[in-house]
Amino acid sequence: MAFKAPLDISKAASSAGCTKCSIKLDKLLLLGFLAGAYIAFGALLSEIVAGGMLSGGKIGDMAVVMPPGLLKFAAGAMFPVGLMLVVIAGSELFTGNCMFLPIGVLNKEGTWTGLAINWIVVYIGNLIGSIFVAYFLAYQSGLFNTAPFAVWATANVANAKAGLDFWTAFLRGIGCNWLVCLAVWLALSADDIISKIFSCWFPIMAFVTIGFEHSVANMFFIPLGIFVANDPNIVAKAGLTAAQTSNLVGTTGWYNFFITNLIPVTLGNIVGGAIFVSLIYWWVYLRSPLVTVKPAEPAKAAPQAK
Repeated sequence: MAFKAPLDISKAASSAGCTKCSIKLDKLLLLGFLAGAYIAFGALLSEIVAGGMLSGGKIGDMAVVMPPGLLKFAAGAMFPVGLMLVVIAGSELFTGNCMFLPIGVLNKEGTWTGLAINWIVVYIGNLIGSIFVAYFLAYQSGLFNTAPFAVWATANVANAKAGLDFWTAFLRGIGCNWLVCLAVWLALSADDIISKIFSCWFPIMAFVTIGFEHSVANMFFIPLGIFVANDPNIVAKAGLTAAQTSNLVGTTGWYNFFITNLIPVTLGNIVGGAIFVSLIYWWVYLRSPLVTVKPAEPAKAAPQAK
């Protein structure tokens, strides 16, 4: 099955970055909304699957406790559906654009102004789309009204994310978007749907299972945790304790979302995509020829006949 070589992927990424610098603002915002919602759908699926496994089960009379690694893998295996929707259906995702826009600008196909506008508008659109799904389709729909789903969404996911220190969140943001942008990079190499799906699945599964931090995914995870943790009926029904929701209650929850988590994770995502993918591949494949070409030696004159 045919696929693009790294040089051709680099050229395709640069060309896409050029296009993204010129998208009209209204379309950019709508496409950003869609990408935020798509990532939220993947995050929602991962919460339902992993949360449903949290309480374990029984084999006969023997209780079965799920290993933490298996729970994380279950969440990681489900989450990639979000990026599949972004890549195949079409939308504008901030974390992916941390790769597309810089390589286009570095290759002189895009502009710094276009990059700044794209990042700002897409980020806002992603935020609106993610919170829309978190509030209406996850919280208001009642999917997280009881344990184990409410416990997983708050104590295991949102409360933990909202309590990270700056350096930890920043480093996890770098690792995350390095893998996310590699998933998009691999998807660019493919021309058929199945190859694009597999290209998305493995790196995204890896970053979620490892425990890295994705700014747009956190626009779903943490607000959902805040909505659940501040609903007294759900807290009582699910048996949530104060310690399990300490980083999510009241205005503290929104402060931890925007300041404690989102700022360092976003900065890490920018570094992971722009430096470890865009800059390196631009330097290797687009800045100058990959191989040093030796000048051809002048042809030797034919010997004179005596």
